[in-house]
Amino acid sequence: MKKLSKRVTENQQKIENRLYQKEEALILLKETANAKFIESIEAHIALTIDPKYSDQQLRSTLILPKGTGKIKRIAVLMPLELITPDHMALADVIGSEDLIELIRQGTLNFDILLATPDMMPKLAKVGRILGPKGLMPSPKAGTVTNDIKLTLEEFKKGKLEYRADKTGVVHLIIGKSNFTNSDLLENLTAIYLSIENNRPSGVKGRYFKTFHICTTMGPSIELDISTFK
Repeated sequence: MKKLSKRVTENQQKIENRLYQKEEALILLKETANAKFIESIEAHIALTIDPKYSDQQLRSTLILPKGTGKIKRIAVLMPLELITPDHMALADVIGSEDLIELIRQGTLNFDILLATPDMMPKLAKVGRILGPKGLMPSPKAGTVTNDIKLTLEEFKKGKLEYRADKTGVVHLIIGKSNFTNSDLLENLTAIYLSIENNRPSGVKGRYFKTFHICTTMGPSIELDISTFK
C-alpha cells in the first residue's frame, strides 16, 4: 500500500466526519489547498436520479458569477460568409468546412465547440471523434446557436455545461484556490440554484443526496445541503 505524504495525512486529519456549513467548509478548504500550485476547487453533487430514464436526466448550463478561473479555448463552426470581425476576435478557432476537415484529421485544439444549426448535419462525419470527448455541440448544452456572438461572450464570461453522469453525480469546477471565499460562495450558491431549478420531472421526493467540495489535491468536505435553502 502506498504511503501517504505528510501533507496529505495532515490535511485529512483536519476534516471531521460531519456535515459542514458552506462558509466554514470554504475556510477549511483554503487551509487544505497547500499544494505547490494553484489548485482547482471541485464540487461533486450526488442526486437521487437514474439517468437511464429520459425524465430523470440532468443536463444544463449556467454562467458562474465569478467564472471558473480556467481559460478555455473556444472553436466556432459556421458558414464562412457569416463570419464577422467580432466573431474572429472572440473565438480561438473559427471556420467552416476547413474546420471540419481539421477535426477529421484529429486536430482538436479547443475545449468547447459552438456551431450554427445549419452546420450540424455536416458534423455527422466527425461525430465519432467529437462524441467520446464530450465536444459535440448540442442545443441542451447551449452550444448550437444562431447568435454566435452572444454565446461566445457568455462562454468567455464563465458559462459552462454540466450533466449528471450515469450514476447520477454532477462534477463541476467552481473556481480556484486563490479565489476569495465570497467569490467561491457566490459560485457555489449559483450551482446549487441551477441544479435545483433544473430538477428533472421524473424525480419525486428527495432530490439531493450529498454535496461535497474539495481541492485538486485535497480531501473531500461534505456540505450541509440545508444551508442552501
